[in-house]
Amino acid sequence: MKKRILSMLMVMVMLTGVFALTGCGGTEEAAEEETLVVGLDDTFAPMGFRDENGDLVGFDIDLANAVGEEMGVTVEFKPIDWDAKEIELKSGTIDCVWNGMSVTPERMESMALTDKYLNNKIVLMALADSDTEVTEASQLADLKIGTQADSSALEMLKANEEYEAFKANISEYDTYDAAIMDLKAGRVDVIAVDQVLGEYTNNNLGGTMKECEYSLGDDYYVIGCAKENTELRDKLNEAVRTLVDNGKAAEISEKWFGKDIVVFEPLED
Repeated sequence: MKKRILSMLMVMVMLTGVFALTGCGGTEEAAEEETLVVGLDDTFAPMGFRDENGDLVGFDIDLANAVGEEMGVTVEFKPIDWDAKEIELKSGTIDCVWNGMSVTPERMESMALTDKYLNNKIVLMALADSDTEVTEASQLADLKIGTQADSSALEMLKANEEYEAFKANISEYDTYDAAIMDLKAGRVDVIAVDQVLGEYTNNNLGGTMKECEYSLGDDYYVIGCAKENTELRDKLNEAVRTLVDNGKAAEISEKWFGKDIVVFEPLED
């Protein structure tokens, strides 16, 4: 009788162990974090690019990771063909596009866009130790201007109301680096450049340039989700707003640009 009772007890202990292990496995699965797959162009410095070790770095990388922490999800970055971003969203291979993406009417139609989180103004920069200052467009008629060919900055210059007065003063370069070299050499007085790139470069150069008071226009960045995925868009908005309110977003901006250029403004419908 005792042997029989002992045998039954042993069976019960073994079964309890099995149930306990099964329970642990279920708990681990339930505890697995969700993943937010972010599509990006991994060559766009300083928003998202590869450093000398091949690691993804940049302002948007840091902000996306901070948003992931706020939302309680793991962020996975997936380099994509930038021209195929809408297709990637529709197919579900990525959850959002987040890589210095400007607001355009076409993107407002094809995606569920978040509110604006950064204003990449097209700015004019001069040497910090120069007397050059631009407070209005008419002054550009007396200045030599450098910018990158086929850039947003060049388009903004061409769209300016004073363009006819200064268009002969514009020098186009293959890269912004070449334009900055000529600025430092005194061959141009100012460069027209995306603020995110200008401030990032200036921060790395130790502040050898200054941003002029007059800018050529605003260029707001947003995060794009699939058109029907308004739930994710709203969660991203909530997380970004929290990071703006608690100062974390400003801290990331200071790291990359040497100043706070983060905004949180509603997206006009």
